Amino acid sequence: MGPSGWPFWQGLDLNDVMRMLGTPGPVNWELARRVAEETSTADPETGQPTAETPVDPVERDKLLDLVRAAQTNIANATGLSHALTLPVDVANRQEWSRRTLDGLQPVIGALAVALTPPIPTESDPISAEELEGTPFASLDPNMLASIFPALFPLMFGAYAGALAGLLAQFALGQYDLQLPLSSEPRLVFVASNIDAFANDWSLPITDLRFALALREVVHGAQRSIPWVRERLLRLSTEYVQGYELNPDALADQFGGLANLDFSDPASFESLDLPGADPAALLDTMQTPQQRPVLEQLQRLAAVLEGYADTVVDAVGEPLVPSLTQIEEALRRHRVDRGRAADFVDRMLGLELGREHYEQGHAFCRGVVERAGLAGLDRLWESEAMVPTPNELAAPGLWLARIDLDQ
Repeated sequence: MGPSGWPFWQGLDLNDVMRMLGTPGPVNWELARRVAEETSTADPETGQPTAETPVDPVERDKLLDLVRAAQTNIANATGLSHALTLPVDVANRQEWSRRTLDGLQPVIGALAVALTPPIPTESDPISAEELEGTPFASLDPNMLASIFPALFPLMFGAYAGALAGLLAQFALGQYDLQLPLSSEPRLVFVASNIDAFANDWSLPITDLRFALALREVVHGAQRSIPWVRERLLRLSTEYVQGYELNPDALADQFGGLANLDFSDPASFESLDLPGADPAALLDTMQTPQQRPVLEQLQRLAAVLEGYADTVVDAVGEPLVPSLTQIEEALRRHRVDRGRAADFVDRMLGLELGREHYEQGHAFCRGVVERAGLAGLDRLWESEAMVPTPNELAAPGLWLARIDLDQ
């Protein structure tokens, strides 16, 4: 869902629109980046752009010092040696949205390919130049069907950008969501959002920064293990490729296209495609073949989160006086991140409820009780170490399978 009342064409002249319609590929990434940057700094209530406060250099250095301390502590306590070599950035919302959008390109592209409507065999593609001066309402159904593939790259670009921008409004770090990012792991902290979160929850800012740094370092180190990053990317891509386009639902969501007139730029300004309900559209496109992939994705994500919870508890308790309060606030943040985060999780097959987080934490805690953190670190040896559904519910079964002493 896009920002309230914000048409994704706003600020584009007709020449921009016509040029973008001629851009090849399933997603118009130029428009996506523009929408992401503008949405990331928009007021959540009004959708109007706001000025972003620059990152204070002094506060940036304080955060970086805490991140370095977190990297050392995680590397010393676990087998995640990658923790020490993770690049670190303190960014504003626009920078976070750009990085995230770039990392999501393979999965968003696969989703766009799966959902782009085919051009009817009896129709020839219509070029952007042929459309100039033609009201959509005057097109016959076959011609309209030929135009949809030309519009979809813009629509996907708008949606992808709006979602990345909305996520940036609330993201504390790069791994707030278990997004299937293709880019090399990097810790990216959004300083203004961290400060706002500390204020909203009345949390000591230094404690919050360190606790958050511990969690982000764990997730970043997990993503530095090639099979973890590849499995998330592969399963998410397979999941989105399982969607099937529903033409009737598509017509219901984007019926406003009939009012477009390529000779009148004002008609684009009044079109608000991101105002459609993408969640409702997802419901109509889900297929049975996605279900086993969804189970695998949710199980992996639950283990990744459970491991992070377990390690942060073990490392952070003696170092962060207010850790219990902070961890509860962060759990609430993960579960209640807003409609944009819920939609992205759902779209990519990574939607987790509190029960998933609790199951992942219980599994990891059960392994540590029997075999210590060293036993739990066997998770990262290979993809074969991902627990089965039965093993996730009974950690002893997993330990027995990998031949660890209990």
